[in-house]
Amino acid sequence: MSATLDLTEALIRLDSVTPRDAGCQPLLMQRLAAAGFAIEIHRHGDVDNFWARRGSQAPLLCFAGHTDVVPTGPATQWHSPPFEPTRRDGHLFGRGAADMKASLAAFVTAIEAFVAEHPDHPGSIALLITSDEEGIAVDGTVRVVDTLEARGERIDYCIVGEPTCAERLGDTIKNGRRGSLSGTLTIRGIQGHIAYPHLARNPVHQFAPALAELTARHWDEGNAHFPPTSFQISNFNAGTGATNVIPGDCQIRFNFRFSTEQTADGLKRSVHEILDRHDLDYDLEWTLSGNPFLTEPGKLTECLGAAIREATGMEASLSTTGGTSDGRFIKRIARELVEFGPVNATIHKLNECVAIDDIDTLSTIYRATLERLLAGGFTAMP
Repeated sequence: MSATLDLTEALIRLDSVTPRDAGCQPLLMQRLAAAGFAIEIHRHGDVDNFWARRGSQAPLLCFAGHTDVVPTGPATQWHSPPFEPTRRDGHLFGRGAADMKASLAAFVTAIEAFVAEHPDHPGSIALLITSDEEGIAVDGTVRVVDTLEARGERIDYCIVGEPTCAERLGDTIKNGRRGSLSGTLTIRGIQGHIAYPHLARNPVHQFAPALAELTARHWDEGNAHFPPTSFQISNFNAGTGATNVIPGDCQIRFNFRFSTEQTADGLKRSVHEILDRHDLDYDLEWTLSGNPFLTEPGKLTECLGAAIREATGMEASLSTTGGTSDGRFIKRIARELVEFGPVNATIHKLNECVAIDDIDTLSTIYRATLERLLAGGFTAMP
């Protein structure tokens, strides 16, 4: 029997579709309180969060993650009910198995084992858990970080339990993420009969030269840690549905995934310059989901990498690929932050699963990282 597997299954049974926690956090908090953690509940709107800390000295190692999961999609298309954890073919199936209830369970059992062996360990251990990572992420981790920052709490090392591995547990550590900047653009024209174009102004035609310039532009070369900045259109809508009407306006949604070679303000200026130069009548609303962040190789990547190598034989590579994570919020108070968790091949899919053997191995890796980082002798964030 595996304590980590049992806890993972207990969490999967709770249908915590974002932003609902559905009882996951009380289950985790009960275990942490028994291990000597002081727990603060931070509820904002419909979102449950907590900050748990054991110890008051530096260095502080924080494990961070989320209890919420994405919707299941058609439950009838799952091979087993999505909120009934099912063991099959060496895997544990269920919504959230990989993203990220196995990591949450591994956090807790790793900490329990470490504290049992080192009840008077140096430094401090913390957990920052939210139910608003898969949703709009405005009342979750960012609100807790605001509180911690306001009272001067800093994190020396943070491990976010996102599923990072591509093919095998241990192959990838994320040491950064690209920024994400979205725009909602409306081009205004004049609606009219398609047979009388001189009496109308087609916004699609007007926007076409600017669109060609935006999509053809080479924004940057990227750098040693990040690929080049990417501009992509996600939605383009115009027209009334009739074939004989020139539309009065068109709406475009687009997104930049950008490296540390760019800033959000710089990208905004560039887009406005292009639109203005093409003399367009437009409105543009911006949404910044997160700035890029990077942790250079250091003590955290060294200790986690050694723990992975010891447990799996894998030499983990550092990567900044993928979407955004709550690491973008935590990094502003964390000296070193990485993400490490299970294989991500089935996340957000039907029949999401995690290899059963990987669940205990993940706990072993987290515990070994605790051993290395809290052995003493490391300086805290100034």
